Amino acid sequence: MIEIDGVSFTYRTGSTDAVPALRGLDLKIESGQLVAIIGHNGSGKSTLVKLLTAVLYPTEGGIRIDGVPVDHEHQWEVRRKVSVVFQDPDDQLVMNRVEDDVAFGPENLGLPRDEISERVESSLKALGLEQIRERLIEDLSSGQKQRVAIAGALAMRPHFLILDEPTSLLPVPVAMRMISTVRELDRDGNMGVLHITHSMYEATLFDRVVVMDEGRVVLDGTPTEVFRHVEELREVGLDVPLAASLAHRLRARGIPLEDGVLNTEDLRAAVSLLPG
Repeated sequence: MIEIDGVSFTYRTGSTDAVPALRGLDLKIESGQLVAIIGHNGSGKSTLVKLLTAVLYPTEGGIRIDGVPVDHEHQWEVRRKVSVVFQDPDDQLVMNRVEDDVAFGPENLGLPRDEISERVESSLKALGLEQIRERLIEDLSSGQKQRVAIAGALAMRPHFLILDEPTSLLPVPVAMRMISTVRELDRDGNMGVLHITHSMYEATLFDRVVVMDEGRVVLDGTPTEVFRHVEELREVGLDVPLAASLAHRLRARGIPLEDGVLNTEDLRAAVSLLPG
């Protein structure tokens, strides 16, 4: 479990200048949960990722990951429990070949050769990369590079996988395939996934949505529960999926649509249930 208790973080830009990024943040994320975290630029999402990966440490409050405190003393233990995939895969792909890059993390852990091979094979298979294992990274498409980055993260056998806006540079069909793959990877329920995104549609594909604004959690619940709060989301600079927005407007005009509209299929189903 990730336990974030009263966490604040302030960036120091000079001897007197202070920029608060997180303010008394409280959040708990269970192992195996699929969680989307959304918020406008400056809401604190990126700072939260850095804290969860022990790149930064809280100014106030504390974070524990499976009981391990996030502090300088335990940073390597924390980084074994949490893997992150960034927006641009070129920022984290360090080897020339696909197979070598997936093996890079486990090798740095000093694992036995047999275990490294097993982890590489498992991760390549999970992402459908077996056929391109010998390919050069520079010859891959953006979508293939992102899958290699995820495979490398999985080879670390993390308890939590953080996806830090990994789809923003991908075409929509490729991004949707990647999200589908991540959901499949979590089918055994042992690995939690935190998906940092600006895409409201992507957020609807996760089991839980956390909305951040000015370093705090302002909404937290299932996609249906969160995207019901159309006006609150707009107040913090966010929109809602188009179908949910249309359903909200129709309800405002007195049309008794059921709750739970997140996509076109939901909207059609809700309209079909209207009387007359």
